[in-house]
Amino acid sequence: MDFPTLLQRYFGTPDLEAVDAAALADGAARMRVDFGLETDKGRRFALWTLMHMLGVAPDIDVAFKDAAEQEAARNFMDIAASLEEPKDG
Repeated sequence: MDFPTLLQRYFGTPDLEAVDAAALADGAARMRVDFGLETDKGRRFALWTLMHMLGVAPDIDVAFKDAAEQEAARNFMDIAASLEEPKDG
């Protein structure tokens, strides 16, 4: 799953800035359902990372029962947070 494909699937466009609040809520609801039904670990992780970036992801301990998956999710969160931090200079 690549990012533009996920955006197209859940929001009808690969341009997230073009998505209004109602479409964002609808897409997030569909992602939650698909996340709950998905059995492929890679696809689940991809969905969770997108949900995390949008602020609608379930907590790590709820989303992932496997310790390695939880650690990968924490690592992703750390990397994402470091990219959001303002750079001095």
